[in-house]
Amino acid sequence: MKIALVHKRLDLNGGTERDLYLTAEGLRDLGHEVHLFCSEFWVQVPAGVIAHRVPAMPFGRTARLWSFALNGSKSAASADCDVTVGFGPILRQDVLRCGGGSHRRFLEQLGAEGGWRRRAWQRFSVYHQSVLAIERRQYNLDRFKEIIAVSGRVKDDLMRTYSIPEHRIKVIYNGVDPIRFTPNGREQARVAVRDQWGIPRAAAVVLFIGSGFRRKGLDRLLSIWQSQRLQQTWLLVVGDDAGIAHYKKLAATVGEGRIIFTGRQTEVERYYAAADLIALPAVQEAFGNVVLEALSSGLPVLVSREVGAAELLSGALVQGIVDRPENSVELEGKLVALLEHAADPELIREAITTAARFTWQNHLRELEGCLSRVALSRSGDRANVA
Repeated sequence: MKIALVHKRLDLNGGTERDLYLTAEGLRDLGHEVHLFCSEFWVQVPAGVIAHRVPAMPFGRTARLWSFALNGSKSAASADCDVTVGFGPILRQDVLRCGGGSHRRFLEQLGAEGGWRRRAWQRFSVYHQSVLAIERRQYNLDRFKEIIAVSGRVKDDLMRTYSIPEHRIKVIYNGVDPIRFTPNGREQARVAVRDQWGIPRAAAVVLFIGSGFRRKGLDRLLSIWQSQRLQQTWLLVVGDDAGIAHYKKLAATVGEGRIIFTGRQTEVERYYAAADLIALPAVQEAFGNVVLEALSSGLPVLVSREVGAAELLSGALVQGIVDRPENSVELEGKLVALLEHAADPELIREAITTAARFTWQNHLRELEGCLSRVALSRSGDRANVA
C-alpha cells in the first residue's frame, strides 16, 4: 500500500510524535510505501520513508493550528495514496488515529480539576476554541472512514461526545519494545542512577515520567510527599514542563531534597530499571505509553482510572489503580501499599507477562489490517463512481 501519515511534527519527544515515528518505520518494514506529511521535522526522517513538508504559519499557536489543519489534508490528498492516516487535528482523512481522546473531554477534566478560573480561561481561549471547532469538523461522519482509538476509554469518549457509531471505531492498543524495556540489568542501573543523583542505594524510588505535569498528576504526588510514611522514599521526575520552576519550588518545600527533577532523558530505560515503581495519577491520559514501558521493565504501576492503559491491568496489578487520585489519603495509601509489594516476584512476573501481549509487532499487524480494509473500501468507492 501507499500510505500517508499526517501530523504537525516529526519528533521523538511526546507520545503521539514517537508513535508516528515508530508507525512510519514499522509500516516501511512491512513493505509499504510510507509518506510523512509534517510541517516540522525535528529529527531525521526514517530511511526509506518519503517526507513532505506541509506549509503552515510560522508564528502564533492558533495560526499554526488552523493552517496545518487546512493544508495537511490537501497535501496528503495530492499524493494520491491508498489510505491517509491523520495523527492530529486535520479536516479530512481516511483513518483518524485518536491518541489523546476528544479535546472537549480533555477540557472538561482539566476544568473540573482547575476550578472556575481554569474553566473561564478555556472558554475564552482562542486556541482551545479553535481546536474544538476543528474537532467538530474532524469527527463529522463524512470526514473519515474509521477511527483508531488507543484505548476503550477513548472509544467510549468519542461515542458519547460526538455520537460516533461503535462499528466506526476500532481499539488498537499501543505497543512496547521488550528489548529496550527489560528487567535485565536492574541491579546495575539501580546503583548507577542512585549514585548519579545522590540517592541512598537502599532507598525506595518512585518514578514519574512525562511532560504536562499537571495533566499527568504530578501535583497530586507532591501533595503527599511530606507524609511520614514516605520519608525514606525518593521521587524522580523525568521530563520537562513550561511550569517546571513552580514545581521545583513546591518540591523544595515538601520533599526535603527527596524530589529530583532530571529533565528529559534519552536513555529513559535506565530510570525504569532503577526504580521500584512508576506513578501516573493523571487527570487525563488517553493511554500512557509509560505504563507498558514500566510493566515490560518489571515494574508495578500506580495509575488513576483516567489512564487508558489502566484497562490492561489484571490480577495483582489491579491494586495499583487509584479510583480517587485527587484524594490524598487514598493516593498515599495505595502508593505505600504498592511499594511494600513492589519486589514480589509474582507481581514482577505478572507485569512482564502483561506487557508481552502488547508489542509493537502486534500493534502493527492490527494496524496494517485496518488500513488494508479501509484502502479496499476506498478502491471500491472509486470503482462505483467510475
